[in-house]
Amino acid sequence: MPEMIFRVRWPDGKEAECYSPSLVIRDHFTAGQDYPVREFLEKADIALTEASARVRARYGVPCSRALGQLQAIRQTCTPFLTRPDAQVRVLSFRP
Repeated sequence: MPEMIFRVRWPDGKEAECYSPSLVIRDHFTAGQDYPVREFLEKADIALTEASARVRARYGVPCSRALGQLQAIRQTCTPFLTRPDAQVRVLSFRP
């Protein structure tokens, strides 16, 4: 399966590279787009869960790396959920 790295900028200005085991992440996010934290979290949940399911369908086991990435995104987003103006920017995609 083609893997994808997507780079994001958190509301505090820090940047991170996030992992997806599937290109499906591009179906849910657009490079250069800002997302309210809650929306970003919801989209990441859907996309990474779907990506993990694709791995499970192909290999018989879910993708623990995708699920771990989702957990890391949840932890990073949590402090910003009370800030209605907080945005996450998707900077880029890299195969």
